[in-house]
Amino acid sequence: MKSDYRTIKVELTQGVAILRLNNPPVNQLSKPFVEEMRDALISAYGDNEVKAVILTGTDKNFIAGADITEIQQVKDRDFILPMVMENNRFLNSIEQGPKPVIAALNGNCLGGGLEIAMASHYRIAAKGIQVGQPEVQIGLIPGAGGTQRLPRLVGLPDALKMIGTGQAISSEEGLEKGCIDEVAPPESLLEKALEAAQRFISGELNHRDRMTRLRKDRLPNFVMKKMIISYAKDEAAKKGKGYIAPFKAIEAMERGLSDDFEADLKIEAELFSDCAVSEVAKNLIGIFLNTRAAGKLPRIKGVEPQKIKAVAMLGGGAMGSGITNLLLSNGFETILWDINDEVIQKGLSAIRKTFAYPIKIGKMTQEELDRKIQDHLTTTASLDDLKRADFIIEAVLEDMNIKQGIWKHLQEICRPEVIFATNTSALPITEMASVLKDPCRMIGLHFFNPAERMQLLEIICGKKTSDVTLATSVAFARAIRKVPIVVNDGPGFYVSRQLGALMGESTFMIGEGVDAASIEEAFLDFGMPMGPATLSDLTGIDIGYHVGKNFEKSFGERWKISPIYEIVYQTGCYGRKTGAGWFDYSGEKPVPNPKVQEVIKKYLKNHGIKPKKLASKETVDRMLARAINEASFMIEEGICDRPQDMDLAMVYGTGFPPYRGGILRYADAWGVHNVYEHLLKLEHEYGVRFKPASLLKEMAESGRTFYGRAALS
Repeated sequence: MKSDYRTIKVELTQGVAILRLNNPPVNQLSKPFVEEMRDALISAYGDNEVKAVILTGTDKNFIAGADITEIQQVKDRDFILPMVMENNRFLNSIEQGPKPVIAALNGNCLGGGLEIAMASHYRIAAKGIQVGQPEVQIGLIPGAGGTQRLPRLVGLPDALKMIGTGQAISSEEGLEKGCIDEVAPPESLLEKALEAAQRFISGELNHRDRMTRLRKDRLPNFVMKKMIISYAKDEAAKKGKGYIAPFKAIEAMERGLSDDFEADLKIEAELFSDCAVSEVAKNLIGIFLNTRAAGKLPRIKGVEPQKIKAVAMLGGGAMGSGITNLLLSNGFETILWDINDEVIQKGLSAIRKTFAYPIKIGKMTQEELDRKIQDHLTTTASLDDLKRADFIIEAVLEDMNIKQGIWKHLQEICRPEVIFATNTSALPITEMASVLKDPCRMIGLHFFNPAERMQLLEIICGKKTSDVTLATSVAFARAIRKVPIVVNDGPGFYVSRQLGALMGESTFMIGEGVDAASIEEAFLDFGMPMGPATLSDLTGIDIGYHVGKNFEKSFGERWKISPIYEIVYQTGCYGRKTGAGWFDYSGEKPVPNPKVQEVIKKYLKNHGIKPKKLASKETVDRMLARAINEASFMIEEGICDRPQDMDLAMVYGTGFPPYRGGILRYADAWGVHNVYEHLLKLEHEYGVRFKPASLLKEMAESGRTFYGRAALS
């Protein structure tokens, strides 16, 4: 058979053609790759010496799914549907082909990879790999038979869960559920695959009897199917507001799984095509691709990051304990410093608590945690013990004098190449670095609480931060599995300022007589995970107040705090940490805080303000218009000028609905000119805080968009 392929390595042994798939970096199913696979299989089928075929991957992946950049570019449903049907014909040629095909899953097998495996006649997987259909996470559904073959292997309930959530399962769980036939140690995977091939060659197994399309034993009867589908729809409705794919996947299984497999594939292909051309899919694919590219900046291209083995963590409080969790979980030698042994012991207790959830769900045992802490964590109350650290993160009190005092001491004892990273949400990095002999080594790392769970890491460059310091910090962020967003120094950096504009406007509306509950509801309806009052209680009303005052000092009247926020702050109810804020948390469920409600009621009465109703869209548009305007100011100021990064920051840092693509993607969809006109109207009605940024005015007049502008710059 042929062997001169760019993406496939061919080996013949014992009458078996081993096709090693090699399309770096993750064996994505690009069009040229699929064409070579098709050609190699046809060649194997036509070679009389080949009695069976093994498909396996190279490196860490079997097949990691489709090349979604190809899908993102498609806008015409009539263009993509024939492509999907052609892919189905390819998989059918595997399933209905003249020779047995064994899928030897050497690494992760996702999306189209699992669909190819399910079209094969035997699936053997390496121990510890992941298999799944993650398409819904980027706004799609399986498009090559996944919604029709998976239920036949694992049953309809498990298929609905796997496809509807997009969550992968281990190969061991796949064996238990039925989509994997055998699990083998990685080192003996190929040997076991060859043994399986010989079982087909000898006649012990018949590949025509093992076509997944023929399986019906795991499918429910009509009544049970109706009940299972109904439950799945209810669950999707609870979790899937704004998303299309979960409902399309359910529809594919509801209308499919019949005796006419080809008709079922056509239904799936049509529903896949509906998803592929939707704005939701384009937005989610954009988020996925931008996440993958986060931190890849022209400034540090070709800059070699420093190697980091030992990391010192200064402070074991709420933020420090979460960061320590990340260090231990990702293999760093960790040194925890705090002011005395008593505080250190509290820090150790807090660190253990951050691991409670992974222990609860079985991802880690208590013994494994104890061993990790014993082997990889040392503690000290002396700064002098931090000499061996390669990277130092400080998360002490948010006080400039305290932080600068620590850094002044450390610069005298640490190696000159050691990077100093301060965890702060607002303190100026340039000012903090001013006490250093070499301010190039200082950088800001804004972790979000809880640090061990929130995906975003805002990296802040001071005026003198070096390229090596930045490159090393970005590499470190990736090493602890964070999404790095790089911004320049300025009041509130990016996220705090953007969020402040959103949340701050809600309090002005309350001061006009708008019911706070209606604002919460409007925010939730838009797709945010929580309303502004709930978020304010979570982050701390006092913190929001002090940050707001700093913005007021920096930006003047445009950032003046609302009278309502002033009086709520004066109540001393600062949110969850004090037991009450906008809401009272003393009972089983949060309820509006009577104390706060009373001061608001008194304010409205004293100022003769009557209750006011705003439509949900009007509420959200007003808040978003101000936030979009603030983003424009930050681009002007050079805080950040990459819309994709600004959108990732809002999605990962504030919960902005991913299916909307981010706040600037949303602005482009709204129409920059429409945003500008809306701001002019709001400025006329409410004053200077809505005065459009010069950049927004220029973009509106020239017809440019945020993403279009970035592409040209």
